[in-house]
Parts: sequence; C-alpha cells; structure tokens
Amino acid sequence: MSDDNRDEDEQDPTAVRRGGPQLIAYADRFGGSISGVTQLLRGALKGAFTGVHLLPFYTPFDGADAGFDPRDHTAIDPRLGDWPDIQDLARSHDVMADVIVNHMSTDAAPFRDVVEKGDASPWAEMFLTMSSVFPNGATESELTAVYRPRPGLPFTPMYLGEVRRLVWTTFTSQQVDLDVRSGKTWAYLTGIVDTLSRAGVRMLRLDAVGYVVKTAGTSCFMTPETLEFVRRLRDYAHQHGVRVLLEIHAPYQQQLAGASNADFIYDFALPPLVLHALMSHDFTPLTSWLEQRPRNTVTVLDTHDGIGIVDAGPTGDQPGLLDREQLNALVAGIHANSKGTSKSATGAAASNLDLYQVNCTFYDALGRDDGAYLLARLVQLFVPGVPQVYYVGLLAGHNDVELLQRTGVGRDINRHHYSAAEIDAALGSRIVQDQLTALRFRASHPAFTGSFTYKLEGTSFELRWQQGDETARLSVDTRTLDFLVAATSRSGDAIPVSRSNFHDLDSLSA
Repeated sequence: MSDDNRDEDEQDPTAVRRGGPQLIAYADRFGGSISGVTQLLRGALKGAFTGVHLLPFYTPFDGADAGFDPRDHTAIDPRLGDWPDIQDLARSHDVMADVIVNHMSTDAAPFRDVVEKGDASPWAEMFLTMSSVFPNGATESELTAVYRPRPGLPFTPMYLGEVRRLVWTTFTSQQVDLDVRSGKTWAYLTGIVDTLSRAGVRMLRLDAVGYVVKTAGTSCFMTPETLEFVRRLRDYAHQHGVRVLLEIHAPYQQQLAGASNADFIYDFALPPLVLHALMSHDFTPLTSWLEQRPRNTVTVLDTHDGIGIVDAGPTGDQPGLLDREQLNALVAGIHANSKGTSKSATGAAASNLDLYQVNCTFYDALGRDDGAYLLARLVQLFVPGVPQVYYVGLLAGHNDVELLQRTGVGRDINRHHYSAAEIDAALGSRIVQDQLTALRFRASHPAFTGSFTYKLEGTSFELRWQQGDETARLSVDTRTLDFLVAATSRSGDAIPVSRSNFHDLDSLSA
C-alpha cells in the first residue's frame, strides 16, 4: 500500500519552505523568551528542527488561558521580546504563530468599550450574544444542540452598558466570542495576518476554528459556514505568502472534511492510535488510518492541549478508528501508566478542561518506558506529514502535578516551566539524545522527500520511504515492540539501527 508520489506543487501540500520537523513551545516555558528559543534552536537543537510553532506570545502571554485570550493580538508581550526577535528567528526557521479566530479577552479594549457603552459602542457588532444567533429566542433543543467542549451552555451573563446580556463564551468567561459576520471582525483578523506576515511568519494556526461560525439550528461546530470562513481566510493568507493550519479536535470524519479546505490539518487521531498500538500490541487500527488519512497533515504525539480521544473514537452512530471498548482500555491504561496523575487532571477532576482529552505527558502515558517512547516518536517521524514535537515531549517530561495543584487547570500538567538548568539536565539524558538523533535523521535524509509505503503482515509492521536509490525503513515486531531502522548511507549501503546502537543513526544524517 502506498501514497502517490506527485509533483511538488500539486502533490505535496505539506511542503513548507524548509520542510522537516518543527518544535512546539511556549517561549516563557522553554528558553524564557523568543530569543531564548532561537538560541536553543540554533544551539543544542541545531539540525533537529527546521521550523517552530511559537505558542501565543501576544499581550499577555499569561492570561486566563496561557495566551489564548489576548488583549492585543498584534503586540508581543515585552517580557518575551518584540517583532525583530520574530524576524530574526524567521531567518533560520519556519515560524508558525496562532491566529485566535474564535475569541478575544474580555479585557481587550474593544470589548471593554462595549461593556461600558453597550450597543452604542462602535465595537458592539464584533461580539456575539445569544440574541446575535437566536434573535427570536431559542428552543431547548436548539440550545442543547450547540456543541461545546465544556460542561454547560456557552453563555456568560454580563452587563453590556446597562443591559444584562448572555454573552457567547465557548471556552471560559474571560474569552468572548467574535462575530465573524462583522466587517470590523474581518478587518481585525486580517490585520493580525498582516502583522504576522510582515514579521516573517509563514504558517498560521487557526485556533479553535471549528467553533468560529454560529448558525442557528446547527451544532455551531464545523458547519458549511465554518468551512466557507476557513476558505476565505486561507485565500487572504495566501495573498500574503502564508499557509494555514486548522486546529480541530473532532471525530476523524470531520478531520477529513476539513483537510480539503486548508493547507494543513492536524492528525490528532495519530496519538491515541499510536498509544493503542504500543499498549495493546494491536497495529490494525493504525494501519487502517494510514489507508484513509489526509496527506496534508501536521503530525503530533502531544501538544499544549491533552491527548485527543474524540479524534479516534466513535460518535453517535458513526464508528471510530477505535471502538468504545478500545478507548476505555486506552484511557485506563494511560491512568495506570501515569500512576493516576493523569486522572487527577482529566474530565471533571480539574477546571478549564476539554472533556474529550486526557491530560498527561506522552512520556508518562507510556509509563516512562524509553524504548516504547522512542518507537512512538519514530512512528510519528515516518508517517507522512509535517512532524511537530512539543517541548515537554522532546525533553521526556513528567506530569507536573505541582503546577496542576497550584493552578487547578488540568492541561497545566503537561505545560511545565523549564529552567535553563532543567533543560541542560534533560538534554543530557539518553532518551532526549535519541529523539534528537531521530529528528536530525528525519530532517536531512533524502528518502523522506519521496514516496511512502506501509504494510502490516502478521506481526511485522513496516513504514518505508524511497526517493530514487535512497531508502529509509522502520520495521517493528508488534509482539515485542523491537524495531529496526534501515536507511541508505552516503556510500549507498543500507545501515541497520536498533535501540542498542541507535546513536549510529547519526551517521545517516546530512
């Protein structure tokens, strides 16, 4: 079985300016500033990453939702740096930044003006209330049909002027939703694209984009109107030399629908499928996904959010890539491997949480098993797409229970603040060095620009790339999880590498 090897312009929508793996990081939690991240990428991480997704660095980066509630989306928090720092980073790495399309902070100046003046504010049309979507009121069935990744309805009572209104707040009461039908909102969003593109940002992640259009009588999630908005903003971004990534946590059928409307879409089904394969020794669901997954993907194991469950599971009468029994076993396995710490951060156990995700570092989800963890990373790197590696995952981070207890925010268990000393210590560990070896191999070996094939025969699972005479192959024994990487060297010979001599893979990196 194989993926077509088409011409670069038509066939490989995943191609970016430099290609190769990307880092995902908060500047304040990994390097301390934008320039600190740049120094790491050009220093200890040199050759491992060709791009970086800098998580929100806007004013403020430490609001109610770790920067996803900006007061000013066109200003860098001065504690992290300024636009010249982004421009400098963009000279050596592809930079991805977030466009938070669904909402802004309730502390943002436009909304504060609406709070003061109500409908008399010139900004009033930018923000959604219940009556914006349901001008004639709504039935119980219409309200309960609205999809929200939190318990309860997506409204917060607030005074706008002298009138108490139900303001639309999909995520938290500090994040007020935007009305993208408004010309002012469109000008606001395109102004963000303008600012980022001028600074050298070449990839935009549309945060929470599935919720951005609210249409009465629908779930208000991933509707035809949502996809129309995505295409419109994508086309505007293309005029500025920028590509667009959709951030959508949803059943895989909706991921497939979204993939044709943007340059990239996350493969959020991959992490639970990899975990299931390694924990149950069952690679069949993963292989089935390879048969149908879109090619224009960004692949991850973990991110600043939790490990997606809805992305691989069934919904309603629609089957999932994993059935409910497999999902239940997967979640129970994660909780057992993490010694219960993930359970304390998941579901109703913590606030500001997505109910469709398990909050846990990927390393702890695999019980801190270095061999299984390295194999998971190799599977990610061999699957087609643009691989992104989260900073906590790169450093094989443990669940930060202390931070969780301090903030009460479930996702903080996987958002550790690393000091310089902690980074240095982690970089000295074998599992981190092995990941860097694998990343440099993925970034430089020419086979990964060619065609991809895969197969599952009995207990043998194989992922293979070929470009001309250059080949790279990952073979896995599904019973033992022993693996072998075989790739052509500069002399043309195929050098086999296993866990015991993994450092030899360095000789295959350009």
